[in-house]
Order: sequence, then structure tokens, then C-alpha cells
Amino acid sequence: MTSQVVTSPPVAARAPSLRRRMACFVYEGLMLFGIGLLPGAIGALFLALTGHAHPLQSDAALRVIAFVIYGIYFTWFWSRRGQTLPMQTWHIRVVTIDGQPLSQTRALLRYLVSCIWFAPAAVLASLNHWARWDALAAIGVGVIAYALLALLQPQRQFWHDVVCGTQLVDAPLLPRHKR
Repeated sequence: MTSQVVTSPPVAARAPSLRRRMACFVYEGLMLFGIGLLPGAIGALFLALTGHAHPLQSDAALRVIAFVIYGIYFTWFWSRRGQTLPMQTWHIRVVTIDGQPLSQTRALLRYLVSCIWFAPAAVLASLNHWARWDALAAIGVGVIAYALLALLQPQRQFWHDVVCGTQLVDAPLLPRHKR
């Protein structure tokens, strides 16, 4: 006689409020701005030391380098702690739908799939050769529209989280121990 364990599907936690997640998103953008300066700073140092611009200093190369650096940043924090610094500040954590920490593979997948926030507007701007501010405005509208789509999802999760089997959950502060 074999015993079978019947398990119910995992109960998805309700996501932190959209307002909180978007505040975290803005804070994350500020962090990424600083991180994104690294490739340019390294290129400027190379130019100062050698007197020649490196081929990797082209706009396309710098974008690819920044994309890779951002991927490392998110993958590392999401798979190690489930939170970036802005997520800690806003008490938000990313976990699997089972409530487990993300593996590096799942964290990387979440990063890649989350690019859908920016992809449609960025592709349109590139194909139509829009001016920088027009492109940024289109990306901003795309981000707002994508964020509002979370309201159509029953647990209010972002669609890239649904696709990746992840969820954003509240991460309340742990009580401090008296010393």
C-alpha cells in the first residue's frame, strides 16, 4: 500500500500596494542611475590614461554593459536576500509562489522577463528615431500602463512575476532585540 500526499496549491500572498511598489520602483531607478555611471566612469578613466577611446565606449556597447551590470545587480540581490536596498526600505520581498527564496536562475529569468516594462516603448522609439525626451516619455507611459495591468491580476502581482512563478510580498520589519 502506497501513501500519497495530497497538497493543495500554494496560496499566493496579496502583493504590497501598487503605490508602495511604484515608490520602490522610483527609488530603484535612482540606485540604477548611480550603478549605470560605472561603465562611463571606467571609459573616462581609460580615455584619461591612454588618450584613446575604447571601442566599448560606443552608445550600443555602453547600453549592453549597463544591461549586464543591472542583471548582475538584480540577480545577486534577489537570489541572496530576496530584496534590493530599495525593496528593504519599502519592506518588499520577492519569493517564489511557494514562498521560497529565488534561485539564481529564477532571479535572472525574472530580470529578463521584467524588461517587458520598457521593451515596447524602447523599440518604438528606436525604430522611429524619436528624440531622447520623447523616448523617455513613451517609456514612462509604458511603465505606468504596465503597472496598472497588475490591477487586473487577482493577486495584484505584476505580469512578469506571474510568468516567472514569483511574487512580491510584504516584508515587515523584524522586532529589534534589546542588547
